Amino acid sequence: MVTKARHSQTPQTHEERIEAAVTKKKARNSRPFPAASFQEALEFAKAIFDFGSGQAVRRVSVFDHLQKSPESSASRQLITNAGKYGLTEGGYQAEFLKLTSDGLKAVDDELPPREQSRARIALAIERIDSFRALYERFLGNKLPLRAALIDAAKDAGVPEDLAEEAVDTFVINLRFVGLLQTLSGAERIVSVEHFLDTLPAKADSRVLSDFARPQLDQYRVENGAMVTAPKAEFDAMCFYITPIGEEGSEQRKHSDLFVSSIVEPALEPFGLKLVRADAIDKPGTITRQIIDCILQSRLVIADLSFHNPNVFYELALRHAARLPIVQISRTQERLPFDVNQMRTIRIDTSDIYSLVPKLETHRAEISSQVRRALDDPEAVDNPISTFYPALRMSIS
Repeated sequence: MVTKARHSQTPQTHEERIEAAVTKKKARNSRPFPAASFQEALEFAKAIFDFGSGQAVRRVSVFDHLQKSPESSASRQLITNAGKYGLTEGGYQAEFLKLTSDGLKAVDDELPPREQSRARIALAIERIDSFRALYERFLGNKLPLRAALIDAAKDAGVPEDLAEEAVDTFVINLRFVGLLQTLSGAERIVSVEHFLDTLPAKADSRVLSDFARPQLDQYRVENGAMVTAPKAEFDAMCFYITPIGEEGSEQRKHSDLFVSSIVEPALEPFGLKLVRADAIDKPGTITRQIIDCILQSRLVIADLSFHNPNVFYELALRHAARLPIVQISRTQERLPFDVNQMRTIRIDTSDIYSLVPKLETHRAEISSQVRRALDDPEAVDNPISTFYPALRMSIS
């Protein structure tokens, strides 16, 4: 008999965890911005558009089409976020969901690119008060340091405990809608007019297809050895599944760079210790210790670059356990079908000129996904949870 995974993230009792979750949810009700990126909400709006040909759709029917439970917390959050962005009408208890007029423009790929982009910018940035304030404050400048953005978010009325999340979502949205561009070797916040002038006035199927493709599909290791620890240590751990390779190899250099420059800085706000397999140094079976980390760590980040077979094996274990995971990869990899259905942060490492200007954006992308995974660890979305929702590994 398949039993539910036991994965305690705190030493609290079951009742205390429920009370803490309710308190946290109530506190989050005051969030003055959506709890996900615009791209994620747009993908949901696009599914509504495709399913109903632009007409209102039954909420239950569209989620059945998406093979998701309409009553799950993840599905409810999708509806809430789409509504906050102004893409859809109808709450998570409504019988029907309908796209707004701007929502229709944002998802209709037959519209001229300029008209579609104008609608997306209005919804993703201008409609959200805090995002609009940040955009207007830094318009025409290089993307400022994260600390400066956080201070500006607080000035714009974002509660202090939500400022980092607001900044991450703002930066991701800014890049997705085209207002954050690499110019003169740095990421700069450009005007709406500047961006729209780069687009064709009329729809062109080839150009529009390239533009409409989600642009987002596109750090410090602890010195010393890691010791196998009790549950409390796993609760403070993020295990990094990555191709490591031999000392001096391309894979080792790649992994070291991602750890030090992207992944660990993205984890800093969450207080999680990043652990890689080569940091495990304790007598015993290394394979058992790695599996312990995969199945018991609070979070796993998996780098799918180089199509390393060990990485995919370890990823499958985490999927089967239905525990929180964030996927990243180089843009040049063509991900296998089984895993490309999950959101993957794509990082262009083709040359230093493509990578360096976007480091801060990639950190924000990872932080945003980590935050969502930790806030709702039960809302795990992978092929196993989608097609076999009752299957769950037993972890003792």
